[in-house]
Amino acid sequence: MVIKVFLASSSGSTAIKKKQQDVLGFLEALKVDYAPLDIACNEDNRMWMRENVPVEKKPTNGIPLPPQIFNEESYCGDYETFFDAKEDNAVYAFLGLPPPPGSKEAKEAYLLENGPVENGTIVNGTDDAEDEENLEAEEENIDDDTLKAPVKEEEAQEEVEDEEAKQEEEDE
Repeated sequence: MVIKVFLASSSGSTAIKKKQQDVLGFLEALKVDYAPLDIACNEDNRMWMRENVPVEKKPTNGIPLPPQIFNEESYCGDYETFFDAKEDNAVYAFLGLPPPPGSKEAKEAYLLENGPVENGTIVNGTDDAEDEENLEAEEENIDDDTLKAPVKEEEAQEEVEDEEAKQEEEDE
């Protein structure tokens, strides 16, 4: 799926230019495939955008301003709705894309679907074999260093205690 961002390359409005840059920059940072479609130099792009923005989303004058965002043929929204999704960490949902594994949005989606997880047990959700497999898969993805950290802490504490005991013996 390709995200289509309708923009105006020769806009006289600095506000529109900043909004367009914000959208494109954020999509690039997320490594989302998108196609910038210029409505200033291409009449077909302009007409397609105007015809496909839903009536309830058009301003009172009936002419939507760029940037307008689509997922293929499906309307996602304008800058304001994009900004709201960005603030809510819901950009992938806004774009109609699955969030990448490990992202904050993916974790939130998992919790919404399965309920909160406490001590490896799903609370307020189902606890069937598939959920157990998902939890085990997530646990396998934990970095080895994360598992070693408590062991290193215990070893360091033992070393401190040994040093203190040696110091006490020397002082006696």
